[in-house]
Amino acid sequence: MRNNTLGSLIWLRLMRFTNQSNGMSDAFLKRFDLTTAQFDVLVQIHVYQPLTQTELANKVTVTQGGISRMLARLEKERYIVRKQDWKTKTISLTEKAESILEQALPEQIAFQTSFFDEVLNEEEQRILYKLMTRLHKHSQIKEIPPE
Repeated sequence: MRNNTLGSLIWLRLMRFTNQSNGMSDAFLKRFDLTTAQFDVLVQIHVYQPLTQTELANKVTVTQGGISRMLARLEKERYIVRKQDWKTKTISLTEKAESILEQALPEQIAFQTSFFDEVLNEEEQRILYKLMTRLHKHSQIKEIPPE
């Protein structure tokens, strides 16, 4: 690790934090019988419904193939409904999913917020948010160097 740059050390810390946070969220969300990925998908549908599978895939961190399998599972468990409107198939939440999110969403937000509130003051959180936003926007336009 002696040859690491500050940038690579930051990246490693971000990866470790993300993995730790996601693992804890998976354990936390088990009380609602949801995984972190399922929760993310349900929240995105809740906010943007009705939406297409492609629109949903662009909003979450699940691959196109993974989203198909997850939606099939969520439909089987009666969390979502898919409706065909001529050529467009849209996805919406069921009352069951809305009911679960009504309880799970504020609890998950409070749990995730606690990671930051317990360690960073408000100004530090604002700075971190601004820096992470800048990094995220740059990552969206960054290209992989040629071989």
